[in-house]
Amino acid sequence: MSTQLSLKVGEVKIPEDSDFRHFKSLCEDNDGWKLEVNKNQTTVWTKANELSDFKMVKVRSVFDIDAATLYDVLHDPHYRKTWDHSMLEGAEICAINPNNDIGYYAIRCPPPLKNRDFVTQRSWLDCGYEKIIINHSVNHVARSLKKGFIRGTSFLTGYYIVKLEADKTQLTYVSQSDPKGNLPAWAINKLTRIFAPKVIHRIYKAAKNYNSWKSKNNPDLKPWLNPEQMMTTLPRYNPADIVSDDKMTGSRESLDEEGLNEADFQDMDY
Repeated sequence: MSTQLSLKVGEVKIPEDSDFRHFKSLCEDNDGWKLEVNKNQTTVWTKANELSDFKMVKVRSVFDIDAATLYDVLHDPHYRKTWDHSMLEGAEICAINPNNDIGYYAIRCPPPLKNRDFVTQRSWLDCGYEKIIINHSVNHVARSLKKGFIRGTSFLTGYYIVKLEADKTQLTYVSQSDPKGNLPAWAINKLTRIFAPKVIHRIYKAAKNYNSWKSKNNPDLKPWLNPEQMMTTLPRYNPADIVSDDKMTGSRESLDEEGLNEADFQDMDY
């Protein structure tokens, strides 16, 4: 199956049904994917692609958590600050419509890697028994390039949540991205296999504690479920704020990582 995307990097576009179907097919179709990890109900695959030297990654796990709670956890920006310890900064920039926004995410990368950040349009679709959240990179004037960070690119990244029997939920995460900089492809591909299961486990633990936390922290505030909240809690999207890559300002230092070797990864934590 082709990995060519209809959602283009740098272009703000409201996804069509076909875009969500494309992402769903990436989650469900294992043709051409290489199995890397199959342990503790978590499976990791990778796949070469035509957009980058960095492999696509797919992670699937089954949780004893209801789909609605998992969906809330993946959306809630305030809760994320309590469990995503790799996040240096996260911010919602503007609302496009009740199912699309633009946000900023800065991630702490384990040494000797350099920190990365991303600006993405996020889109979501809730069909009850299945729910999809996807994003792709855009450039917004509110977040110019930042000194000391390497701006990464998400071609297509997201989550596919499927309600199974009882309180079982299947979560599939797929990412087709490029961390940029001079990071060697072998290094990020190795890290993917190591850290992807850890991230999924972290999401599981967060989901277990979410309802208790939310009951004490603005329990009625869920803009991803309530259109009126979505359109009143964030600034409105202005097309003039989206700029081309060559008009971005700030640091474009390469922060060289080409000297990495296998020994650098022995004691790496994430």
